[in-house]
Formats: sequence, C-alpha cells, structure tokens
Amino acid sequence: MEKNKEFAYLRHNMVVSQLLNRNIKDTNVLDAMGKIPRHLFVDKNYRDEAYSDHPLPIIMGQTISQPYIVALMTQELEIANHEKILEIGTGSGYQTAILADIAKEVYTVETIKELFEGAQKVLKNLGYQNIYFKNSDGYNGWLEKAPFDKIIVTAAPLEIPELLTSQLKEQGIMLIPIGFPSQTQILYKVTKSGSRIIKEEVANVAFVPLIKDKIKY
Repeated sequence: MEKNKEFAYLRHNMVVSQLLNRNIKDTNVLDAMGKIPRHLFVDKNYRDEAYSDHPLPIIMGQTISQPYIVALMTQELEIANHEKILEIGTGSGYQTAILADIAKEVYTVETIKELFEGAQKVLKNLGYQNIYFKNSDGYNGWLEKAPFDKIIVTAAPLEIPELLTSQLKEQGIMLIPIGFPSQTQILYKVTKSGSRIIKEEVANVAFVPLIKDKIKY
C-alpha cells in the first residue's frame, strides 16, 4: 500500500512538472497519464524510475518513451472519444493504455512476439476491453480494420509508409518519427487531405527503428 501511495505521488508530480510545465494542455491526456500506472509497464528493476523524465529500456532492445513524448504525441493526435486509432509498435503497452483511455477503440500492431504477449497480458490485467492486438509487421498497418481516424507510430522508419497513409480517413492525422536511429529524427504530424499529405514538424526525437519483416535496418 505504501508503495502504491509513493507511485501515485510520483505520477502526480510527473504530470505537474513534466507535462503541465511543457505546454501539455489536453485534459484527456493529463487525466489519463495521471491515473495509468506506468510502473506496471516497465521492468521491475526500473520501477522506481518509471515516472522519471527519460525513456527506459524494456525487453528485446526496445524502449518505453519518456512521459513527455507520450503526452506530446497523444496531444498532437487530437483524439476524440468516438474515434478509432491505429498504433504501430505496441512496445510496453503504456502508450496503448493512454490511447485506450481516451479513444473508443485502439488497434495495436507489434512485430516482436515477446513484446506483443507481454503488453497484452498487462493491458488485459488492467481491464481494457477496447484494445485489439495483432502480432504483425507494422509497415502493413491493419488493412482489414481500416480506415482509421488517427494513426500513431512509435518507432522510426526512414520515410512515411504509403500503406499507413492509405489507411487514414480523410482529414485523419498520423504522428510518426522519421530518420535513422543513430541520427536526430523528426516527429511529423501528417494530415490527409484528399490526395495530398500535409507534413508538419513537431519535434526532434529519438526512437528505435521500425522493424520491417522482423529485420532491423
């Protein structure tokens, strides 16, 4: 019980010091991040750092993004509670939980089986019933469930995959980091407008590479 109180305090402090002070204003995002137990999505050896202002390693050489980046990407998606979201890169499942707390449905794709199974277990234990999981190549999206109101990509390809933009609804938004893992990457906000794809730079970021056919480039 004492540990839960400590985590609750750290979670509150995370919201105030890391999010509110950095222009995260969306109340849905702030509410979700203020209540979802981030420490359950990290390795037990790192739980005391779960609410710190930096990314953390998870299994299979992957990472859980720092809280601010999770909040920023979610805020930039402009999610409404009736919308259907596609997430590419389930990872730890933490970003998935934030999305599911706000949106109507979340379809999440993870290519690494160990991550897919681990995130699914944590999210189901937390009681989420509006998350749908697929163990597959993220470059392909989830065509049979398309179109999506919003898409979020939590690993970096070298360019925007056409298969993903094709699965966006008209005026849909996609958040995606682009670039090599060893260099500065750019987080883009992509809006679909007819046959046009409008790109807006959001921030410099650092993500693991998006895996294609289970092989890292």
